[in-house]
Parts: sequence; C-alpha cells; structure tokens
Amino acid sequence: MSSSRRFLLDANIFIEAHRRYYAFDIAPPFWNALINNAKNGRLLSIDRVEIELKWGGDELADWTSGSFHQFFASTDEKAVTEAYRRIMVWSQGQTKFTGAAKAKFADAADSWLVAYALAKDSIVVTHEQFRPEAKNEIMIPNACKAFGVEYVDTFQMMRALGVRFV
Repeated sequence: MSSSRRFLLDANIFIEAHRRYYAFDIAPPFWNALINNAKNGRLLSIDRVEIELKWGGDELADWTSGSFHQFFASTDEKAVTEAYRRIMVWSQGQTKFTGAAKAKFADAADSWLVAYALAKDSIVVTHEQFRPEAKNEIMIPNACKAFGVEYVDTFQMMRALGVRFV
C-alpha cells in the first residue's frame, strides 16, 4: 500500500463499527481516529455514502451530519463521472450478473465509490469480499478487481495508518 494514497470508506465501514464493535459509547478513539486521519488528508468518503448513512436517523446519522460532514467528497466531477460511465459499461456487459444486480449496483453508492477510487487513485475500504461466483450482487471488490483498484478492510487500513487504541 502506498503511503501517499488516500483511503476511501464504504458505508459498511461506518455502519458495522457503529452497530457492532466500535459503538460510539464503547470506542470513541475509533471515531476520533477517522476524523484525525481525514483532517490529515489520509481518508475520506463520498457524498453518496453520506446520503446512505443519514437514512438511519440515529447517532451515526448525527455524527455523519456533524463531525464528519466535511470529509464526504463530491462525486460531481468530470473524472469521477467518466470513471462511473466506464464502470457502468463494464457492469452492464457482464452476462453473469442478473438484471436486478446490475440495476442495484447502478443505483447504489458502491459503483460511485469504485469510480471515485479509480479517478482519484484511492484505496477502497470495505467489508465486502471478492466473490467471483456472485450473480445476484455486484460486490465492490469484484468491480475493484476489474479496474485494478486496490481494496482493504477496516483493520488493514488502521494498521496502514498506524492507528493504535492505547
């Protein structure tokens, strides 16, 4: 992993941490680490992930709107929309995926996340796993592999960033 590339967080990174192992009341250092690394330009997410996170109407939605709001990058850039177009051409051309899988991928933040990473040479951070046999869903890692976009999970990102909870 290049130390100069930014990490780009999928919605499931925030959601899983909030609901399971890094709840706000249990692990405030995790959330502080996200903010501090975002301030240092090491990580961010995208506007379409922000929208998904706000749907919850919970503490995570509040944190998204407040503490982390400024670290959701706009996908409304020519390079990103061009990368999105390329990803849509690829996904629509994949005969192994169902029509529903293609439609869901086109509408979700996932496709835009991969597009942003492709356009901005970022590393996607997701809990999704590469599944070459998948038919009913286009997994983020499957699209990443198709376009040579690197992806990691939360713990790989935290190790790369040197995050320690002591």
